[in-house]
Amino acid sequence: MGTLSTAPRPIAGDIATQRLLPRESPLPMAPGDLGKSRALDRVPEPVATTMAWRRGLILLSTAALTAAGGYEMYRVLEVGGVTVLEAMVLVLFLVLLAWVAFSFSSALAGFFVLLSRSHPAPSVELPVVASRTAMLLPTYNEDPHRLTARLRAIIESLEATSHGELFDWFVLSDSTDPDIWVAEEKALLALRHAVGTPRLYYRHRADNTARKAGNISEWITRFGGVYDFMIVLDADSLMSGQTIVRLVHALETNPTAGLVQTLPMIVNARSLFSRVQQFAGRLYGPLIAAGVAWWHGSEGNYWGHNAIIRVRAFAEAAALPQLRGRKPFGGHILSHDFVEAALMRRAGWGIYMLPTLDGSYEEVPPSLLDFAARDRRWCQGNLQHLAVVPARGLHWVSRLHFMVGIGAYLTAPLWLLFLLLGMLISLQARFVRPEYFPKGFSLFPTWPAQDPVLAIWVFVATMGLLLLPKLLSLVLLWTRRSVSRQFGGAFRALAGVLAEIVVSALMAPVMMIFQSIAVVEILAGRDAGWQTQRRDDSTVERGELYRKYGIPTLCGIAMAVSAYAFSLPLLLWMSPVIIGLLFAVPIGALTARPAPGTLFATPEDREPPAVLRRANELSAGAEVGIKPALVQLREAPELLAFHVAQLPPPRAARPDTVDVNLAVGRARVDVSETFEEAAAHLSSREVLSFLNDGSALSALLQKR
Repeated sequence: MGTLSTAPRPIAGDIATQRLLPRESPLPMAPGDLGKSRALDRVPEPVATTMAWRRGLILLSTAALTAAGGYEMYRVLEVGGVTVLEAMVLVLFLVLLAWVAFSFSSALAGFFVLLSRSHPAPSVELPVVASRTAMLLPTYNEDPHRLTARLRAIIESLEATSHGELFDWFVLSDSTDPDIWVAEEKALLALRHAVGTPRLYYRHRADNTARKAGNISEWITRFGGVYDFMIVLDADSLMSGQTIVRLVHALETNPTAGLVQTLPMIVNARSLFSRVQQFAGRLYGPLIAAGVAWWHGSEGNYWGHNAIIRVRAFAEAAALPQLRGRKPFGGHILSHDFVEAALMRRAGWGIYMLPTLDGSYEEVPPSLLDFAARDRRWCQGNLQHLAVVPARGLHWVSRLHFMVGIGAYLTAPLWLLFLLLGMLISLQARFVRPEYFPKGFSLFPTWPAQDPVLAIWVFVATMGLLLLPKLLSLVLLWTRRSVSRQFGGAFRALAGVLAEIVVSALMAPVMMIFQSIAVVEILAGRDAGWQTQRRDDSTVERGELYRKYGIPTLCGIAMAVSAYAFSLPLLLWMSPVIIGLLFAVPIGALTARPAPGTLFATPEDREPPAVLRRANELSAGAEVGIKPALVQLREAPELLAFHVAQLPPPRAARPDTVDVNLAVGRARVDVSETFEEAAAHLSSREVLSFLNDGSALSALLQKR
């Protein structure tokens, strides 16, 4: 391990005639199997007792809070006996409260972990590392100019550490848009010339089997044999060179670790929605991450990016199976990262998180609608995990990760059902006559004894469990003056927390409806597909606003009318939910607009780290817009030569491998008098087929 082929590298002058890939070093991946038993554990167990009591403390505190809250809720609902509707409400309340109590217990643990730690200034001196690491950047129809701007910033930051020669860079494209594919190649050529490293490679995959997971697996089986570690990035990922070196050192010093996950901080937020997410993640994220790391131990999780992975451990354990049945539950696993972490842990490798390691960044969708579109895909992937939970040999904490991910989406329709049942109980109380003398002998009547004061206290306690972690994060901030100054001071941070609570409370009912619809669609068999994520433009057209927010608005109207028809107090009680739904359209429009930089400011806004400054500088100067693929290739012979050089060798023609799109495209070209006429009549799929066939492409571009 750790030695690369000494084959000569292409130099700048002949890049256009070389395939931009190293010599293949295959590393087989075992077929995915959910039926294996657990392997011998590589993780030492001297801390088993410590982890046992930590996990026991989290579970016991969750159970105690749930039991106490459930008992008080029972007292609220008991009106001479619990009706069927009230029993259903009580069961739902117990489930939802357990969810809230579990999150609260973990966050409370994170508060005490961070409160008890001293925070010395990070060491400037980097550790010495010697392992060969591959930096993998999978991409799917992303803006290639912004993509390469971020990648160049990471490369330059890593080269500045003097460890750059130990890292190779791979852009692994699954792009299906022909214009973006050619623009990627143009941007990679420019980037390779700019950074001057021969260790920057590019591969376009014509067959997008298994999406991102298949993209990574294909790289491993072709090139993974000579690399010790790989760091997987997302299209919006950004990492400093120092952070990357420290991640390598973390795996080198822990031979039983298979994966180490960082806590990426959100940056470059511009709209009100994204700035709220950025502020919340920056302030509350470290507390939450410290809590889960405290009791997860070596049974952590993987979020699919900004993490370092031991290549051989991944190859031997993390191959994903295809789930039985039809989509959306069957087929390739969408949320592959949770499953890969669970399979690696089953094979005995430790999965860790480093919540206090800074220098890891990502971006967030610019609007609530964009976030909901991504969330819909995650919802389907997490519900697929219902088929993975029973897999043999998984660690119980890995199963818990799956259940938490599933619960993150099932709780939305449960909250909605809880609200609807509450309205039905109010209807029952108004129109169903109470039975003062139930069946059986009784000297005294049974009087209704509902306690509204107790109901308010139960509500306040539940909201306290939801909000207290945010206030604890604020307390931690106030105890560290240097960090508090980065947020603009204690008062500005407090104002930010209060504003974030209000904005999030207004958006939460809309997300509840969106997630409930997503769950229903998935259960009905509707597949989410694989859409390109919008990252920059937060503009939402008026028609899209009315169309997408129409259902939440109608739900708000129905709830408001129904609650008012039952009683004015019920309407006031439900007003926080109803307001968010009634004003879904203006809330959606307002949160999608750019917000002032001083609103919800974070340390990365006030003092951007060097790698972020460089990435933004390069993005600002990047080329804007993408020309049609055929036009780009016709205007740039060097780019055409480079594109053809990247294509795999042609396959032998057989009747069962005829490309129908290419055949139709050739027919269109034959009857066209000019290149412009042919290009105008070719569909996107036909252009894609031409781009995958060097001889056909050359013939098309030579047409007058």
